[in-house]
Amino acid sequence: MLNFIFAEVELPMLSDIVWIFGLATLVILLFMRFKIPTIIGFLFTGALAGPYGLSLVTASTTVEALSEIGVILLLFVIGMEFSLKSLMSIKKAVFIGGSLQVFLTILATTFIAHFLGFDWNVAVFLGFLFSLSSTAIVLKLLQEGGQVNTISGRTTLAILIFQDVIIVPLMLFIPMLAGETDNIALSLLLLAGKGLAVIILTFLSAKYLIPSLLFRIAKTRNEELFLLSIIVICFAVAYLTSLLGLSLGLGAFLAGLIISESDYSHHATGKILPFREVFLSFFFVSVGMLFDIGFLFSNILLILGLTALTFLVKFVIVAFAVRTIGQGFKEAFIVGFSIFQIGEFSLLLAKEGMKYELMDPTTYQFFLAISILTMAITPFFLNKRESLSLSILNQSLPSKLNEKFGNEDVPQNITIESNLKDHLVIIGFGLNGHNLAKAARSAKIPYVIIEMNPVTVRKEVANGEPIIFGDASNESVLEHVHIHKARVAVIAISNAAATKRIISNIRYMTTNPYIIVRTRYVNEMEEHHKLGADEVIPEEFETSIEIFTRVLGKYLVARHDIEHFTQEVRSYNYELFRKPSDEEKGRLKIELPEINLVGFKVEKDSGAFINKPLKDAKIRELFGVNIVAIKRNEKTMSDIGGNMKLKLGDLVYVVGDSESLLAFEKEVEIE
Repeated sequence: MLNFIFAEVELPMLSDIVWIFGLATLVILLFMRFKIPTIIGFLFTGALAGPYGLSLVTASTTVEALSEIGVILLLFVIGMEFSLKSLMSIKKAVFIGGSLQVFLTILATTFIAHFLGFDWNVAVFLGFLFSLSSTAIVLKLLQEGGQVNTISGRTTLAILIFQDVIIVPLMLFIPMLAGETDNIALSLLLLAGKGLAVIILTFLSAKYLIPSLLFRIAKTRNEELFLLSIIVICFAVAYLTSLLGLSLGLGAFLAGLIISESDYSHHATGKILPFREVFLSFFFVSVGMLFDIGFLFSNILLILGLTALTFLVKFVIVAFAVRTIGQGFKEAFIVGFSIFQIGEFSLLLAKEGMKYELMDPTTYQFFLAISILTMAITPFFLNKRESLSLSILNQSLPSKLNEKFGNEDVPQNITIESNLKDHLVIIGFGLNGHNLAKAARSAKIPYVIIEMNPVTVRKEVANGEPIIFGDASNESVLEHVHIHKARVAVIAISNAAATKRIISNIRYMTTNPYIIVRTRYVNEMEEHHKLGADEVIPEEFETSIEIFTRVLGKYLVARHDIEHFTQEVRSYNYELFRKPSDEEKGRLKIELPEINLVGFKVEKDSGAFINKPLKDAKIRELFGVNIVAIKRNEKTMSDIGGNMKLKLGDLVYVVGDSESLLAFEKEVEIE
């Protein structure tokens, strides 16, 4: 009867797409009501629609193909948002941190698996599977949280990049583990040649071919042609690497890197993002479809135990690898809480292993259950990674370890009075925040401080300051300090991206407080105002004003004239410093010095100046800037000796003209 009423569907996969998106819409709508991440919703959708659930989806191969496109587009976008220069600036994290994480995980898993009764070759293969983490899930969550460009975010990305590269030689070793007599040495030599060819092609394309091509396409002002060209570049490079025996994901990432070196990367990212979201949803659904819920419940205790063991082993190894490259315990634990899961590329290796009979069906189901469980809990741990890391650092430790951990632990947050109102919220407790709190205390203005540095929090709590640890872009942290009852909120941090998120979140929650923002450069003022800031004070020119007023004092200019001059400069949004007209020049008959005192964060983990004595680095001779102070672990050192070295995470205060400062900034900060 139904066959008589309904015609035959011309596109068989259409019914699967309708079921997936329809079911996913309902599931995610329900999950969002309980604030459960959308990734879990897609995994649950796959389990519900798959062969072990309601069997609503029949064309699983089609879903897998669409999911692969999603992974390709994800890595493509990540590549466009990264640059070759940025990649080289974290080469230590990629090659040292990544290799340690992978090989130590393989070693640990091999011994554990052999202890559990597996043969050595199977145990090593299981080590391959457990050494990889989920690039798709972790990078998606880091992007959503705006954490890709933090130190821990870049370290996480570096290790994931190494994992994506190492999957190729791991696949080459599978036949050897299965007992076949392939010439592995010749295969590895051939792989090295292919890799070198791809690197050379990427460099030449990024330098000469793609920028010129995209310029010609952009000149046509045809958006369809521009989008088509971007998609062709993405899939062409991915197809090329696939032909060479390398992974599609690696090719997509390299394609993104190629475009990132052009002037059109941001526009291209905006065009690709909607497609990425659609196809990436198929990936999570396809993973969920592999989930045998019946097998899970029948072996629940053993699977939970193995999942916990996987989490513990990978967390410890990742933390050790990150510490080895010179980063602090806090960053090490944050990265550990980010990439403890088993990755989507492990599923590809597992299928290869099944072909060579390195895994039996039962072991395969155990592996799938552990993989999906670790993927499912990743959003919860990753969103809480900072607070969890600090909780570990706050535990009592043996005396020897405590000496190492002592500068990184943090007390529990103080309790904020529930009746606090009409108060001042200070976000960031650097020099400006410290002075502001001192002035507020003197004027008997109630205030509360939000700070992200655990050392500062522990120290100031002991001093009696009303300070809490937390990220001010987090709504729960803002609610804790009663932001909706505050009269004034002062954002005194140096991170421009974080400042924007904080302004947006405050204005999303309440219009009550008057927001005052400290920013580094005057060209950031307009955007901060648009987001909701009431007043923006640029450090760039405030420093110049302070220096110049002292210069005027030495020239015996009257104090009244100096105050009048500073008021005029501020009242016109520093227009005098930016575009002085003839009228403005006439207001004070002294030429303003073009000199700035600026702080730069050392973000590159290697380079000509990192871990090298300043007397040998010759920074003053090369760049024309003077280092006047270095802030490290909340301790500011103004007595700069020739043997002192710059380290990752240092805040370096330098004096010089704008051109010299810009040149020095490129050497230490990541663009």
